Amino acid sequence: MNRKMLNGDLRIELGEQLKSVKEQGVMNVNHNAGLIIKPANQWIDEAKATPIPNMLFSEFWYENELCILFADTNLGKSILAVQISQSTSSGIPINGFKLECSPRKTLYLDFELSDKQFEKRYSEEYTNHFTFSENLLRAELNPYHELPKGFKSVEDYICTYIETCIKDHHVEVVIVDNMTYLKSDNEKAKDALDLMKKLNKIKKTYQVSILVLAHTPKRDESKPISKNDISGSKMIVNFCDSAFAIGNSTEAANRRYLKQIKQRNTEHLYHSGNVVVCDISKDFNFLEFRFIDYDNEENHLKSYDKMGLEERDTEMVRMISEGLSNVAIAKQLGVTEGTIRSRRKKLDI
Repeated sequence: MNRKMLNGDLRIELGEQLKSVKEQGVMNVNHNAGLIIKPANQWIDEAKATPIPNMLFSEFWYENELCILFADTNLGKSILAVQISQSTSSGIPINGFKLECSPRKTLYLDFELSDKQFEKRYSEEYTNHFTFSENLLRAELNPYHELPKGFKSVEDYICTYIETCIKDHHVEVVIVDNMTYLKSDNEKAKDALDLMKKLNKIKKTYQVSILVLAHTPKRDESKPISKNDISGSKMIVNFCDSAFAIGNSTEAANRRYLKQIKQRNTEHLYHSGNVVVCDISKDFNFLEFRFIDYDNEENHLKSYDKMGLEERDTEMVRMISEGLSNVAIAKQLGVTEGTIRSRRKKLDI
């Protein structure tokens, strides 16, 4: 059948749907049609019956959203993703962040760590292991399993596997770590679009919330993070509901900041002038992001005229000896008060 015939069939189908809308005021939806057409007021009336989306991770991620979390390598994407998984599955918010829903059955697809690496990260040197919520399921690829017949690629199989898990285990939240394993060539805009379509279909079909981790190519850390930094081009961000990023901070080796890149259910809160500053720490058996403060992104970017850490510590010690407060020291050095407190604790002064 040629394109002209297909276009003609589509026009007939749309014409019949529009006629039904005019004659009945409502319509019997044909799920095989390319478009679902209803009066605007009917859409609103039907939407009234659905729940208002709750926050899963403050304003960064809401229920029934396809969200992208992206960052450069080794900045802690997996650490934060597991922390969010534990939060959604237990119903306990992460300190400093908001959670508006009861415990949700959560599936964490881990394509990064082996089981032993995962154990080390959530134990005290392989002893005194952290106890996760019973609502949290973790999955990893079976290296001995061959691609079943009928699947063109590993990513097609994984997407189907996600659907099976959702149905079999009543999963409501899905976290995929990371996009590299879902698409073999996500650098290309077309492949990125295909992937986002598949994930959006899963989200809408099963009314689940999906968080997908993605890499950024090596970026210039002297510049603010934008949607152009995501691997696979900004096409990925264009077809998700929300997106946020982890940035590296120059204030300390374990310091990071979170920045909102795209949002639909809220206003733009965590922009360049109001990023969320966190430290990565592990006091006992759980590696995590710990909320520190809100700050301007500019204070965490690389600057070639910023004094070095050793020089800054020397200046800090001098000002402490003069009796200046942490607030006054932070203002003079151009950092946050949390940074001064952190350095004083580290240096035991």
